[in-house]
Amino acid sequence: MQAPPVKDGPRINEDIRVPRVLLIDQNGEKQGIMPTPSAIEAAEEAGLDLVEIVPNADPPVVKIMDFGKFKFQEQKKKNEARKRQKVVEIKEIKLRPNIDTHDYDVKAKAMHGFFEEGDKVKVTLRFRGRELAHPELGMKLLQRVKADFEEVAKVEYEPRMEGKQMIMILAPR
Repeated sequence: MQAPPVKDGPRINEDIRVPRVLLIDQNGEKQGIMPTPSAIEAAEEAGLDLVEIVPNADPPVVKIMDFGKFKFQEQKKKNEARKRQKVVEIKEIKLRPNIDTHDYDVKAKAMHGFFEEGDKVKVTLRFRGRELAHPELGMKLLQRVKADFEEVAKVEYEPRMEGKQMIMILAPR
């Protein structure tokens, strides 16, 4: 035998199976506690639905309203909340140990832009060949990055060697 379909959202009209409810009419005025069938009757007379808005109350609070319109408003609220949500991305900036000052300035400008947008920045310092013999040069460069962005970003992941590269992650303050 198939299980009855599970409805999500508030119960409406005949789905409300409690003996007594606290009724609020379509104008938002409290009508008081009454038996559920008479509340459903009042909603039908108004040509609207009886919607349970506070199911956990004692007795449950129900309101006479247009359920289609109510669902539409709820959907609108959810969409607004989703729009305001900011997804934090991790942007990557790749550097070399003996980077030129102008090249460094260009990368720093890009990093400032990322921090203004609220994104994290992963600074990857790639070593090639003999540069691996001097990891202190890389550490010095990452310390410079750390100092330059002291007021706009905090270090989330301290500089660390991972294979042939050194990695540091900065998050906006």
